[in-house]
Amino acid sequence: MFGLTPLGTVHTAISLVALAAGIVALVRDRQISWRNGVGKVYVIATVLTCLTGFGIFQRGGFGPPHVLGIITLVVLAIVALAGRSMFGRWSPYIETVGYSLTFFFHLIPGATETFTRLPVGAPLFTGPEDPALQQVVGVLFVVFLVGAALQVRRIRAARRFSTAPGLA
Repeated sequence: MFGLTPLGTVHTAISLVALAAGIVALVRDRQISWRNGVGKVYVIATVLTCLTGFGIFQRGGFGPPHVLGIITLVVLAIVALAGRSMFGRWSPYIETVGYSLTFFFHLIPGATETFTRLPVGAPLFTGPEDPALQQVVGVLFVVFLVGAALQVRRIRAARRFSTAPGLA
């Protein structure tokens, strides 16, 4: 189906679970967090997506998608440390923006693989290097930056409110 191997099909299914959980978390909670069920589903599915992706070599050998998987796992490790307050006062920012960054990372191969295969017989883009696809990824990056800025603003506001005089 759509030129996917059995591993590619499993990988795609897991990544769709991660994307759905990420969307639910971002819409419902305005952040992805390990502290609730949907956040745990997102993180576990993201890790499994990375691990299953390492066995896919449709476009040749080890390449940019594999590097993105490694970077995603490194970011998740940093986020896990931030979740344990290992970065002091910066921890909530690193954790929140880090999870959002991994969501953006999902969108890169998601857009690439979807729109270089669909519609069947006449895909929207010719391949990962297609300038129009790179523009789409650029727009998604700007959306990530705006979302991250809003998340940082929300954390700052919550901190100001919780440390305001007279509250306790």
